[in-house]
Amino acid sequence: MKVIDKADLQGRRALVRVDFNVPLDGEGNITDDLRMRAALPTIRHILDQGGSAVLMSHLGRPKGEAKPELSLGQVVAHLSRLLGSEAKFGGDCVGEEAFSLTAHLQPGAVVLLENLRYHKAEKQGERDFAEQLARHGDLYVNDAFGTAHRAHASTSVVAEFFAEKYAGFLLAKEVENANRVMESAERPFTAIMGGAKVSDKIQIIQRLLHRVDNLLIGGGMAYTFLRAKGYQIGTSLVEPTKVALAAALLKSARGKGVNVIVPVDSVVADKIAVDATTAVVRSDQFPADMMGLDIGPDTFKNFYDTIMTSKTVMWNGPMGVFEMEPFATGTVAVAKALAEATQAGAFTLVGGGDSAAAVKQAGLDDEVSYVSTGGGALLELLEGKELPGVVALG
Repeated sequence: MKVIDKADLQGRRALVRVDFNVPLDGEGNITDDLRMRAALPTIRHILDQGGSAVLMSHLGRPKGEAKPELSLGQVVAHLSRLLGSEAKFGGDCVGEEAFSLTAHLQPGAVVLLENLRYHKAEKQGERDFAEQLARHGDLYVNDAFGTAHRAHASTSVVAEFFAEKYAGFLLAKEVENANRVMESAERPFTAIMGGAKVSDKIQIIQRLLHRVDNLLIGGGMAYTFLRAKGYQIGTSLVEPTKVALAAALLKSARGKGVNVIVPVDSVVADKIAVDATTAVVRSDQFPADMMGLDIGPDTFKNFYDTIMTSKTVMWNGPMGVFEMEPFATGTVAVAKALAEATQAGAFTLVGGGDSAAAVKQAGLDDEVSYVSTGGGALLELLEGKELPGVVALG
């Protein structure tokens, strides 16, 4: 996989797949521009080396229809501010208007095309659509790690139409850091897994058991593991069909000498709401009419002690319903522990999605070693799967 710094860019148009799938409020204002800022090093390098950049991305799920509330035209002004120079808007990603805009770009020019997913052909990976996209550039760059696990027209098929194709700096960094934790982690290596469902994380947990020294389990998925250990867990989220699998994973971990830590206490509530009645209870004293919505203080102490003796820590998934203040304590505490471990010399990788949001919410996104921009893509990479968007650059 060649990286963009190996490309001759002088006087050439780089067609760049970026991930500008940013959250917007009801008035079209960007509420978190992390993904846009993450693409800046690649875009600036292209411009600094005398090239021009044609950017393509999706936004939301328009399902093949042109929906004004999902137009990338809403982010052009912010992109211009980030770059410090005007970015033009393509109006569409294909069609004569867009093609005429990108056909004779001057060095330093930036054009952002309209939402790729206005066209069903994008997600369907249609070659004709990919070939049309290829008209916008002299070389192809993929810097959209967040969609690299999708075999879409703009992420994998379009590469077939270019003799020169490169990874952007973000994509290369994401792959490098994922490989670092899975292939050459300094020990002790601790993985923290959270989120709602065991079923979402089965493959990664199975792979981690061959690599980690410690596996810390929180979030909704922890209650399936607690059920597997024989605990009564009230009305907590549980996947009945995965209890036997959770028990098998725990048995496999014991056989491999992996230290698995599950909650010894939880913050429980009578409902998922900010005004819920809450309490902290031991795992063996669960009220029948309450549900676990966050890890408890003793669980966090166990997690903290393990994190602080680790040289590598990988975290994917929140410890509870962190969007609600009464159930955010455990997730924020883990974020602070990772920042402290980083300060002490550990390499800390935070998975995308909710984990990244939690670190940002705690104001600690600059205090850990690396925050991934990809949720599903990172999980698939950590699971050992090949990502179509990466394979296409080979």
